[in-house]
Amino acid sequence: MTFRILTLSLILGASGGLAAQDGAPVFRSDVRLVEVYATVFDHHGRYMDGLSGSNFQLLDEGVPQPIVTFESNLSSLSCAILLDTTGSMFRALPGVKNAVLRLIDQFRGEDSIAIYSFNTSLQVLQDFTTEKSALKTAVLRTRAAGETALFDAISQAAMAIGKRSGKKSMIVFTDGDDNASVLSANTALSRVKKLGIPIYSIAEGEAVASPALSRGLKEISQVTGGVAYTVKKPKDVETVFQDISEDLQHGYMLTYKPPAAQGFGWRKIQLVLNGQKDYRLRTREGYLPE
Repeated sequence: MTFRILTLSLILGASGGLAAQDGAPVFRSDVRLVEVYATVFDHHGRYMDGLSGSNFQLLDEGVPQPIVTFESNLSSLSCAILLDTTGSMFRALPGVKNAVLRLIDQFRGEDSIAIYSFNTSLQVLQDFTTEKSALKTAVLRTRAAGETALFDAISQAAMAIGKRSGKKSMIVFTDGDDNASVLSANTALSRVKKLGIPIYSIAEGEAVASPALSRGLKEISQVTGGVAYTVKKPKDVETVFQDISEDLQHGYMLTYKPPAAQGFGWRKIQLVLNGQKDYRLRTREGYLPE
C-alpha cells in the first residue's frame, strides 16, 4: 500500500469538517496524514473506475480509519519524468525522446508534468507545468554524457515532488548500470518507501544486463505501488510508455490520519472495497510511523 506521511494545512470549518463554502469562518490545523495510492482491477483484469471514497474502507492494524481526503481516477496528476542522459544513452536517446514526446501528448490538460534528467547529478529541465510545448522543448534539449547516479537521482527527485499536493507519480527511464551514486539501492529504497509516491521504472540496455540493478528497480516500483518494466528492443519503449500513461489515468489516492503508535515498528494497512469480492488492488501493505 503506497503511502506518504506529511504535514498539511487543512482548511477546516467551525464544525471540524472540511470547509467548502467561500467566506465561511475557517481556521488552520496541522494534520499528519498517510497517503495511500491504489489501482483497482476487476476479476477480468480491467480497471475499475468511478469509485468514490465511500467505496473504500481503510484499516490500520485492523482498526477502521476515517478517510480524510479522496482523489478519484479523474483527479489531476503531478508526474515527474526522469530520464537517463548518461553516456550509455548516446544511441538510445533519440528514440527515447520521441517516445517521451508522444507520452506528453497523452496526459490530460490539467495534469502537471516535470522533466528531470540525470547523469552524475540530477537536473530539472522543466519544472511542473501544464504547458506541453515547454515540456517538449525540455526533452529535446537533453544530451547524452557522463556516468550514472541512478539511485541518487530517484531519491532526490522523489523528495522534490513529494512536496506537491494531490496525486503524484514518477516515471524513471535508465539505460545503464548505476556507477556513480552516493546512495546504495537499499538506502534509496528506504527513502522512497517513506515518501510512498508510485514509481514506474523502465530499464533498457546495460540496465537490463545487471541483475542487481534490475532487482533494485523492481523492488522500488513494487514497494511504491508502481510497475517495473524491462525493454529488450528499442521499438518497445513507446509501447511501455503507452502502458504507463493508461495506468496513470486509473489511480486513486486516499489519505487518513494515523492513530497514535507505540514505537516505530511496521504498521499494517488494509484497503478493501465495500461489498466487492472479485477484485485486485495494486497498493502497499503498510508503513513506518515517523
